[in-house]
Amino acid sequence: MNPTGTNRKATHMRRERILLLVGVALVGLMTGGCGGTPADAANEPAVTVEAIEGTDLKRIILSEAAARRLGVETAPVSEEPVDGASPLVVPYSAVIYDAQGGPWVYVNPDGRAFERHAIVVDRIIGDRAHLVEGPSIGALVVTVGVAELWGVETGVGGGH
Repeated sequence: MNPTGTNRKATHMRRERILLLVGVALVGLMTGGCGGTPADAANEPAVTVEAIEGTDLKRIILSEAAARRLGVETAPVSEEPVDGASPLVVPYSAVIYDAQGGPWVYVNPDGRAFERHAIVVDRIIGDRAHLVEGPSIGALVVTVGVAELWGVETGVGGGH
């Protein structure tokens, strides 16, 4: 038996395993970002705020990543008859009040943009706000992420 030959063989096999592991790791690093790199995401602004012409309001456009981070959820405006009237109804979680007490909802007309819409609340029944005036039936209003959208639009707490 040649102990030196055995040691050489073991050393050679160790090197081959290390090279194989390094190769697999490099392939993983090179292909791991095929869906877009963090640099690509960093190039897209998380939020864009645009003035809505003819108003004091702003349109808020979130990147897909920002909308996911905020966990934005929406629900449609519905109509529910109460005491013979058919008021518009939104989840109460969609309603936000401005500094003067005026009620608003954020409407999501196209999936990425959000616009504040004035409403007139008739009454609150449980977790539903019954409206005298508001967005049209079927319009999507934001129910989760409302305060964050308000902060972006008004510049509260984020330097936007």
